[in-house]
Amino acid sequence: MLWAAAGVTLLAFLVVLEIVAQGYGEHGPILNLSREVIFAPHSGPLLYAGLALMMVVLTWRERFVAAGAAVGIDVVLWLVRWAAGAEMNFGNGALWVLIGCAVLALTRRTGPDRALLLKGTGLGLLLIGGHKTGDAWLLITSKTRPDVLDPYVAVADHALGDPSWLVGRVVEATDPVGGHLLGAVYGQLPLAAAVFALYQLRHVAVERRFPSHHLVRTFLVIGLLGPAIYMIFPVAGPVYAYGPDGGPWAAADLWPHTLPPITAPHPIPFDEITPRNCMPSLHTAWTTAIFLHSRKGSRPLRYAGTFWLAGTLTATLGFGYHYGADLIAGVVFALTIDAGMRALGRGWDGTATRLVAYGTAVFTALLLAYRFLPMQLAAHPWVSGPLLVLAMVSVILAYVRAMRLWEPKPVPAPRQEGDALPQEPRPAVSPLENHV
Repeated sequence: MLWAAAGVTLLAFLVVLEIVAQGYGEHGPILNLSREVIFAPHSGPLLYAGLALMMVVLTWRERFVAAGAAVGIDVVLWLVRWAAGAEMNFGNGALWVLIGCAVLALTRRTGPDRALLLKGTGLGLLLIGGHKTGDAWLLITSKTRPDVLDPYVAVADHALGDPSWLVGRVVEATDPVGGHLLGAVYGQLPLAAAVFALYQLRHVAVERRFPSHHLVRTFLVIGLLGPAIYMIFPVAGPVYAYGPDGGPWAAADLWPHTLPPITAPHPIPFDEITPRNCMPSLHTAWTTAIFLHSRKGSRPLRYAGTFWLAGTLTATLGFGYHYGADLIAGVVFALTIDAGMRALGRGWDGTATRLVAYGTAVFTALLLAYRFLPMQLAAHPWVSGPLLVLAMVSVILAYVRAMRLWEPKPVPAPRQEGDALPQEPRPAVSPLENHV
């Protein structure tokens, strides 16, 4: 019933987004996903990542059949498009197999097998649909928020030492190697999330159930709630508001070589194309979630999670997509959401309530400080900068403390009949007492 209620709610939300997007003359998430059944998909790797997530509920034989069917369909459609001179891409086969498995679950499976296969297909389609939903959200932010608040964040960022300007110069100095490497890390974040999620869900087919908490849940909720914050705090990013990518709409062409001036900030008008997707940094939030969920993996997986976190943070700053203040907010945002999703899986208690409430309060305080106290933050960088970082660190420490409390305690094995009883240690006896 919970899955059904979540599905109905999500479908209603997608319908609303579709109507709003159509009102602005663009395709919404439902129409975009429907077109990819036949026409060339926008992102083939994303569709195959959704298929891979669905296959965690299948046996190895079923996985080979599903993968072979997806590749075979793509080859046929590729040849047809090539012959017709149409746009070329792959991924339709993965979407066909996902839809086919959903139909198979409803028509040929019963009981727990049907529920498990529906959950698997729902997980794969949620990953794909979440990406389409994010695209619609970004379109809505650019159409409904004509002004951006970049001057406020740019002034507040002086308290942190203007990290986007600093890292931007470093990336520029290391081109083309640094730029290509960071671009691959930044652009393939959904694929990396799918790899980590597959590792977490590798035992689902054997255990016939999903774990109580996994990466995909946190990933999807971050993508659903984050764009709502964009509507409240629209920010375009340094490379747009203060760089060459902003064109005539940029306040000045300063990034990354000249720091923006510390003057009283005010909203500035911007175009109706650039998404207002900076505050908070969802790339930071997503890669933080990947880092958190990689801590229980193998050593190579832990190293990969650390590398992806460092690479994504460097890319978001070095490409001028985010300010340092966005990253701090993104980390707090991710920790708060992941704590809430873990609590939903294990059951709410006082620790969960306090942690989520504290993370929400810190996140709200950060946004208020950026919006209403930027001049004070910039005027006292040696105080305000460490305080901003300390606020983030306090949420990190609260999260770590809660995770330690929630760790399952080892239970000693029951004593079997005939086992020797443990001997209590005898008190030490001094030589004088022994003599007496």
